[in-house]
Amino acid sequence: MTDEEEMVVTPWEVRGKVDYDRLIKEFGTQKISEELKQRIFKIAGEEHFLLSRDLVYSHRDLDWILDKYERGEKFVLYTGRGPSGPVHLGHLIPWRFTKWLQERFDTRLYFQMTNDEKFLFTPDLSIEEVHKYTYENTVDLLALGFEPENTYVIDDIKHIDLMYEIGIRVAKKVTFSTARAVYGFDNSMNIGGIWYTALQAVPAFLHSEIYGVKTPCLIPCAIDQDPYWRVARDVAEKLGYYKPASIQNKFVPGLAEGGKMSASDPNSAIFTIDTPKEARRKVMNAFTGGRTSAKEQRDLGGNPDICSVFLYYKFVFMPDDKDLAKIERKCRGGEILCGECKQILAGMVEEFLEKHQAAREEAKDRVDEFSAARLRDDLRR
Repeated sequence: MTDEEEMVVTPWEVRGKVDYDRLIKEFGTQKISEELKQRIFKIAGEEHFLLSRDLVYSHRDLDWILDKYERGEKFVLYTGRGPSGPVHLGHLIPWRFTKWLQERFDTRLYFQMTNDEKFLFTPDLSIEEVHKYTYENTVDLLALGFEPENTYVIDDIKHIDLMYEIGIRVAKKVTFSTARAVYGFDNSMNIGGIWYTALQAVPAFLHSEIYGVKTPCLIPCAIDQDPYWRVARDVAEKLGYYKPASIQNKFVPGLAEGGKMSASDPNSAIFTIDTPKEARRKVMNAFTGGRTSAKEQRDLGGNPDICSVFLYYKFVFMPDDKDLAKIERKCRGGEILCGECKQILAGMVEEFLEKHQAAREEAKDRVDEFSAARLRDDLRR
């Protein structure tokens, strides 16, 4: 099989070489054009490197959201996390981009911790572990600097009273044949997993339901999560809501050759709870685009296009295009060897982890401030 034939991208599994243009065609999204990028930057008042580098690259109805916004109709943001383990740097990329959107467009964020999903879809995960990871992952989110005034963290299990009525209304409009076609369910799927897909749609409609005002919703997410929003969009207008818009990012690469960063392969990922020493070891063992010898690399240069170290710079650690272009030029020209380049990245990772882990400690006592339980009073009104 070719790499293209082996590519699998679903909400639960990503493997093979990812063809992002092919995913746009298969999922039915649209590529973010240069014109649309410039429109976002103009409204936001500044650029964002993930957009300018086409790392956030695809959308559904983003232009419609901007039309609404420019006419004075604010939107809400919705994204989330399936808490089945510790957070790695790949998870932080869409969260940081979401924070930028929240700040630049002055809007509210509903962040869904889909602990019910992870319990239902992960055979070896206990309910106690799910609750533990929900808390720990929330701490990672808050460590990025979100503020409670505009950030509401939904714990699906604990806050089911906020979601259930909308959830059953969604579920009534989704047939099993649709769920099976979109998600690939077979007869071995437990009935909880089938029901869960209705709950994934709920936060897109929650603000409209609580406040009685039909409100647009924008969902920043990785491209593999798009199937969930197709179902939400199918039922939205039938229930009296706007179809949620979405904006999709590419996968943050892993440290091994090819593929995305994955929690199931600890050496492919840098976790936010890794010690700086552990993170340095992983970086120093990372796959690069280097040559077989130092002499050959100095003569012929390296290949940053396939280098996980360079891709870390591109996705995370070098938001300044001039810095990124400089290190790319040095790599291609043979001015820098892989060992030196790894040392630079390792230092950046260590510095980030030290700051993030300190912020995690400060956030541990603030989790309740962000709880969506605050919405219960508004819902009762």
